[in-house]
Amino acid sequence: MLHFFYSLFFRIALPFVLLRLWWIGRSNPAAFVHWQERLGYVEASEEPVIWVHAVSVGETIAAAPLVKALLRRNPDIPVLMTAMTPTGSARARALFGDQVRYAFSPYDTPGSVRRFVDRVRPRALVIMETELWPNMIALSKQRDVPIFLINARLSERSARGYERVASLVKPLLRSISWIAAQADEDAGRFLRIGALPESVSVTGSIKFDVEISGEIRSASIRLRQQLGQDRPVWIAASTHEGEDRQILDAHKQIMARYPDALLVIVPRHPERFDDVAELAGSMGLSVQRRSDTRDASGSSERPCQVYLGDTMGELLMLYGACDIAFVGGSLIERGGHNPLEPAAWGMPVLSGPHIFNFETIYNRLEAGSGLYITPSSEELASCVMKLIADKDVAQKAGRNALAVVNANRGALEKVVDGIVERV
Repeated sequence: MLHFFYSLFFRIALPFVLLRLWWIGRSNPAAFVHWQERLGYVEASEEPVIWVHAVSVGETIAAAPLVKALLRRNPDIPVLMTAMTPTGSARARALFGDQVRYAFSPYDTPGSVRRFVDRVRPRALVIMETELWPNMIALSKQRDVPIFLINARLSERSARGYERVASLVKPLLRSISWIAAQADEDAGRFLRIGALPESVSVTGSIKFDVEISGEIRSASIRLRQQLGQDRPVWIAASTHEGEDRQILDAHKQIMARYPDALLVIVPRHPERFDDVAELAGSMGLSVQRRSDTRDASGSSERPCQVYLGDTMGELLMLYGACDIAFVGGSLIERGGHNPLEPAAWGMPVLSGPHIFNFETIYNRLEAGSGLYITPSSEELASCVMKLIADKDVAQKAGRNALAVVNANRGALEKVVDGIVERV
């Protein structure tokens, strides 16, 4: 019954959702392009596909090594990647070019999902992390499509929320062929809200299997030469509204002690690039944009103080050009973002206190002495200055962070094996 009311509500809301999409598309055309795909009107597949659903940028990046491994294992089975956001879709295209097909994910109404499934004929549905869309799962199950929830994580907060709608969630979880959980705690929460024990495994997080290519390393070296080899450079990545000012305040405190210090700031969402540049300028800081090809060291009279990462798909490279990394979405109650990319570079990792989305990963970094929690602008500034002042401490923290990454590798192979043997 709850599923019926869910679908009814979504049908009623759909015209308003499309209107909002059109409105957003006025300033961000990528959001509205191919809008028909969101209603299930996609190009028909000539043969069944492996459908990989990654809601946005973070999940798309996490899915990348999995998709590459599936393509190596089964080169004759086409892969279709879907995302809900234009940034997620753009990131997938940048990663894979013409190796896979792309589409926006259908809105979760019965008609939209049915049209989509009928056209793409999925051989399997691979859902990244915890995207439990009732009609996507139910209609795929009706077509006897095996469903995999990969890199699955479930915070205590989310588990309590799902428990309130147990009659909707429990049948969905029991329709999933395999839940590959990141940690024991995640697996326990999935079981608590209704998953079948035989369908849940703990594989670890495939995000630990991050690889830094030689091409990316070379690009990082070139950028660091532009930024200045001898000046302290720290990065605040995946920042959100509400924490940019705190980060810029921290940077001003750092500059009072280290006048040549440089902050590389990378907002999570591209529509905020201009706002962050304007905010930094209003605080008296000189800003250089990554999209500007000028030498980032600036003029001798006023060198660049803030370097704005306003390009897509370069975050891993930008990390490598810095000495210290702060991972955003954590000074506000957003839940944090993936800290493993900077850890894989062997650099100290800093975060705010709100990290419930990646609780297990942060706990492992903290237990391995590769993480600093900084709850405020002042503590962030103090921690960065301590690491700038004592390079031995900074290098040890970086080695510790990298050791945690290396110790937890191997989930990717387990996940790929699990999917291949069940397809």
